[in-house]
Amino acid sequence: MSLGIVIKGPEGLVLAAESRITIGAKLATPQGTQQVPVYFDNATKLFSFSDPNTTVGVVTYGQAVIGQKTPRTAASFLPEFESSLPKKRLTVFDFAEKVSEFYLKQWRLAMPPDDQIANIPNMTFVIAGFNPDDVYGQVFIVEIPRVPQPAERNKGSEFGITFGGQHEIVSRIIMGYDLGLPEALQKGLDLSAEQVTKFEALIKRFQLPIPLQVLALQDGVDLACFFIRTTMDAQRVSIGIRGVGGAIDVAIIKRNQNLQFIQRKQEHGELESGNSRR
Repeated sequence: MSLGIVIKGPEGLVLAAESRITIGAKLATPQGTQQVPVYFDNATKLFSFSDPNTTVGVVTYGQAVIGQKTPRTAASFLPEFESSLPKKRLTVFDFAEKVSEFYLKQWRLAMPPDDQIANIPNMTFVIAGFNPDDVYGQVFIVEIPRVPQPAERNKGSEFGITFGGQHEIVSRIIMGYDLGLPEALQKGLDLSAEQVTKFEALIKRFQLPIPLQVLALQDGVDLACFFIRTTMDAQRVSIGIRGVGGAIDVAIIKRNQNLQFIQRKQEHGELESGNSRR
């Protein structure tokens, strides 16, 4: 499931992701075989890269693993991905194309054919970074396997928030409603396309007014953490798949500077974690 956030503001880019992956496991019961969710809370979903591609970062969400017999996370492929890159610095768009090509190839090798994956979500990548001397950063989204062509979000001096995964709480905070509401109303009330358009225009009044054009980069960091932490807290006290959890990784990218982690989980022993056993 996951939850990933990328914010493009006037001072730079903020990338954030939590650390939980959810895998379905089959459990034999007296009533038959049932599938139950299994959680792991130390996954890496915010990627940084070595020289010369140090001004780009990637957030991934959606499908947790590639492969059914021997599943692997997107992060587990990073050494192979980086070794496949040319030695020169790539533009953000070219880097997004390399991400798409590499992970689509892994998907084709290890996942069922497209006509058998109706219930499997895309493995989505948000690629964000700066080209040399560009005033503002670029953000591209790639959805494997269904929409592999990189699509740019918030071009030029347009600022915005890209989020995905288990985004129900975030969309309700930002939009004022669940993103599935217009379609549900259309089907449930038999609304015409014109009525749905009018509804969407009306409900925009209830969106959270976030002035990204005046927010400092620190405000963007705070906002991304707020979205992810609030989702965790809401899932903790409600019924549903608790697909968002673990530590929150946050990084920023400024113009003509390398990606910098603001907070990042680190490997540790049990004494450091406070969970030592006697």
